[in-house]
Amino acid sequence: MRELVLASGNAGKLREFAELLLPLGIAVRGQAEFGVPEAAEPHPTFIENALAKARNAAQHTGLPALADDSGICVHALGGAPGVHSARYACTSETEPKSDAANNAKLIAALRGVANRRAHYYAALVLVRHADDPEPLIAEGRWYGEVINTRRGDGGFGYDPYFLLPKLGKTAAELNSQEKNAISHRALALKNLMAMLEERPL
Repeated sequence: MRELVLASGNAGKLREFAELLLPLGIAVRGQAEFGVPEAAEPHPTFIENALAKARNAAQHTGLPALADDSGICVHALGGAPGVHSARYACTSETEPKSDAANNAKLIAALRGVANRRAHYYAALVLVRHADDPEPLIAEGRWYGEVINTRRGDGGFGYDPYFLLPKLGKTAAELNSQEKNAISHRALALKNLMAMLEERPL
């Protein structure tokens, strides 16, 4: 079993990646196990932030590191919350993240807006070591729309308000197996696995 460290403190992401990668013979360990400090994410793009996080985790652990930077991009808001999805409602860096506050702010921003189209975006970056000159970079997009009323108890983040029109369900109404087959992270991971066939860990 190969090991890599996930450059995230998000328990939901750790659980999802562990489920997705286990069949491939890869054991995922969270960076919190190693006491890795969170990396700064000052960049305007998901890919740059994911690369910074992966390098930071690899440097502190000596293991290959996988980082995900993801969020929801709402078309009517010019792509916002975008890279600020996790801290969308925060007024300072020290304020705790809150899914409930983020969702409330998003719904308020879309009040009276007819165009509710949105997509989740995920950038995955895998580095074999902190100075890897050829990081593997994969992307995934999951299209849907934002609704005003919470539906479902699964998932995390914006999932209860992210409706998948073809399924008639929100992301939070899918079980983990359903979500892991079609989500932005799953799509990005499929792309990453194709790259790993060419360049194994």
